[in-house]
Amino acid sequence: MWFFGLAALALLLIPGPSVLYVVFQSAEQGRRIGLASVAGIHLGTLVHVAAASAGLSALIVASSFAFSVVKYAGAAYLIYLGVRKLLERDRETRVDRVREPLRRAFVRGAVVNILNPKTALFFLAFLPQFVAPERGGVWSQALVLGFVFVGLGLVTDSLYALAAGTIGSLLRRRRNAVRYGSGIVFIALGATAALAKRTST
Repeated sequence: MWFFGLAALALLLIPGPSVLYVVFQSAEQGRRIGLASVAGIHLGTLVHVAAASAGLSALIVASSFAFSVVKYAGAAYLIYLGVRKLLERDRETRVDRVREPLRRAFVRGAVVNILNPKTALFFLAFLPQFVAPERGGVWSQALVLGFVFVGLGLVTDSLYALAAGTIGSLLRRRRNAVRYGSGIVFIALGATAALAKRTST
């Protein structure tokens, strides 16, 4: 368990697509939106953990059609968010900034992660390395490891969100740069998801 914790922490501290998503959300709209996005992302992670534990992720990866449906749905959604962000009109002249509702940020984070096939691939490749079949309860072992990963992810991603929210206040005068940056990140994440391959080993 301690070795798994160290390995998971090392992976989580490396900025990846989820971290970039959280950073730009937090920098653009503040810490609360960033933290809501973190909560949504890891709700999606829990879905993948449960699926991997039950073997559903293996079914998705084994089925070309099912994998393609999830992959392209996720890619289309991310690219749609990116394009909408790029086309969003500048509201800098408004006195009060209209912020995204926390519920919407939470749901968006969950959808983005649930529709990310690379998350399913990751847990299929990562969790089995730390499961000991001779101890029995393979399903329960994978589930516990997944919960540990989610707990660590909540901590590390929340730290990223808080840090980005802090420096985000320094970027308020450069809203267009942040907005275009977040739009490009969404599109890049969508392109990456669309190019995800079925094999991970």
